[in-house]
Amino acid sequence: MAEVIIRGGTIVTMDPQWSLETGDVACRDGELVQVGGRYVPQEHEYEILDAEGCAVIPGLVQSHVHMCQTLARGRADDLELLPWLRDLVWPYEASLEAVDMAASVRLACAELLLGGTTAVLDMGTVRHTGEIFAAAQGAGLRATSGKVMMDEATPDIPIPLREDTRASLDESHQLRKEWHERAAGRLRYAYAPRFALSCTRDLLEETAQSARAAGVRIHTHASENQSEIAEVERRTGLSNIAYLNEVGLTGGDVCLAHCVWVTEAEREILRETGTHVSHCPSSNLKLGSGIAEVPELMEAGVPLSLGADGAPCNNNLDAFVEMRLAALLHKPRRGPASMRAPLVLRMATQGGARALGLGDQIGSLEPGKRGDVAVVDLSTEHAIPASNPYSALVYAARASDVRHTVVDGEVVVRDRHLLTLDQAEVVSEARARAREVFTRVGRTA
Repeated sequence: MAEVIIRGGTIVTMDPQWSLETGDVACRDGELVQVGGRYVPQEHEYEILDAEGCAVIPGLVQSHVHMCQTLARGRADDLELLPWLRDLVWPYEASLEAVDMAASVRLACAELLLGGTTAVLDMGTVRHTGEIFAAAQGAGLRATSGKVMMDEATPDIPIPLREDTRASLDESHQLRKEWHERAAGRLRYAYAPRFALSCTRDLLEETAQSARAAGVRIHTHASENQSEIAEVERRTGLSNIAYLNEVGLTGGDVCLAHCVWVTEAEREILRETGTHVSHCPSSNLKLGSGIAEVPELMEAGVPLSLGADGAPCNNNLDAFVEMRLAALLHKPRRGPASMRAPLVLRMATQGGARALGLGDQIGSLEPGKRGDVAVVDLSTEHAIPASNPYSALVYAARASDVRHTVVDGEVVVRDRHLLTLDQAEVVSEARARAREVFTRVGRTA
């Protein structure tokens, strides 16, 4: 693999010392070999990416996305969580065919990579999970994903999404064996029971046991909506996170999306178990779910990261929007210094890397880590003068400011052009497949 040299930027390393460097970031064979100073190429083949006027940052890591839902962008506005699932998202997912899934994921990958997101923790749907991995592999995205598990018999769930417990577990095991640590380690598997209301206790308990035996992550939703929480308590006699803890779905290998409505006792469970929480501010606001008490979670020592969630409950997959919103949302209640820009950028880099179980490989720019890098132009009118790079990145920068994106030492975006996918073809295919899907769903408007 040729060397990649990112030259002449302000390097926001996100290392433990919060170091800011100037000069070059160099990758060889997918690994960072120099951070700062002037790098002299060691190989005959090398590529130089201009970073003049830019911040060079670790690739952004989103710890909760649904790439399978991208074709439903704009189709499920102005609904709260349970009607949103019942009336649109579940019928949409039930209607997806393999070709639709591939188109949805390619569109998501294009948006993510062009916006500087290099790694995601993704949740699929019940079927066509292999298409998610294949599309991510082709795009060059670092993706940890898993098939949704839904074995709770309820009339709200469309028949194509209803699973037998044993079949759901067996298919998940097979997908893990097939895809985990493929594509030079960029692809990894995570068991993904959707949430407590769609899964039996037997499935949740065996999922926890199987994931730990295999050494892979667990990814689910928790305490997003008050109606959801009330129904979990009615069925189980426990609060949502207390129930997940009882069945084994807490711990340092677990990422819970949302956690909007968390009691003090549940916050203590999250802290004691080291469970990761993915804050999804845009989604929580758009669905009217509420505002997670992120400063309190942070003060308690709960590991935090950021995610855009899915296009139907956010309408974009832009990590810069999530950073800005996460930084601003909590200030009226907890004060203007409650969510400082460096801490929010840490959530979007180190926090996400740790949620994916990759904290020793990505999330900061340090020699020996993998070459996941985003180069963000701070010479734009809306960012100048960028005297504080943390402030500029969190409060001013936009996804469209990303000039280059590198994943595992491979240049996937150069000068704002995606190299791994044909952008025009991705957009055209997505439009066509969305029309087909919603014709099957019975909604063409």
